[in-house]
Amino acid sequence: MNAFSRQVQEELKACSEEAARRADVRSVIVYGGAKVFAAGADVKEMSQMSYADMAPVARRLSACFGALSEIPKPTVAAITGYALGGGMEVALGCDRRICGDNAKLGQPEILLGIIPGGGGTQRLARLIGPSRAKDIIFTGRMVGAEEALAIGLVDEVVAPDDVYTAARSWAEKFVSGPAVALAAAKKAIDGGLDVDLRTGLDLEAEVFAALFATEDGKAGMTSFVENGPGKAQFSGR
Repeated sequence: MNAFSRQVQEELKACSEEAARRADVRSVIVYGGAKVFAAGADVKEMSQMSYADMAPVARRLSACFGALSEIPKPTVAAITGYALGGGMEVALGCDRRICGDNAKLGQPEILLGIIPGGGGTQRLARLIGPSRAKDIIFTGRMVGAEEALAIGLVDEVVAPDDVYTAARSWAEKFVSGPAVALAAAKKAIDGGLDVDLRTGLDLEAEVFAALFATEDGKAGMTSFVENGPGKAQFSGR
């Protein structure tokens, strides 16, 4: 069920950091396999932890689950079966979520007497609004694919056997894209959500101007002038 033990959490962070720094990785698919995305944290492991055990590692746990959101490239979660607890938090860290029509998503931590600790209370509320987030977190209920699509929790629903293919189809769009511009767009959008509008507009202006120093910016605009839209060849620099 792809339970997130402390070891797996650290492996997720390490893998995310590798994907972020490797120039040959242009987009990222997060996939748990044909049957299940991830059923959550390793509850057996957590049940043995006291406050004294958890307090010093809670921020690290959050950083591990949130590492995907730090990748400066397009990321997509390909969700099959269950995406619960930590599994849903991993999906929330991606830029796009595609699920099978039989998928079940949720933050059931309240049923254990705790709350989401890997970013769920923050990213879920930002994605679907505080009222809907509170309903899902307070009740611990599972959300089906149809409802998840309706409330914006996922972006696309396909047949279960087509989940990975659909995710790959989206991710492949960026393989030859302007990598620096894509990173700038992600930085401006994500960074702007955490600040007021004026500060967000300043951030946008800053990263916008910086793109005029890139090879891709020059290549893209020159190609547009000479050949029309959509024909530029980008180097990712």
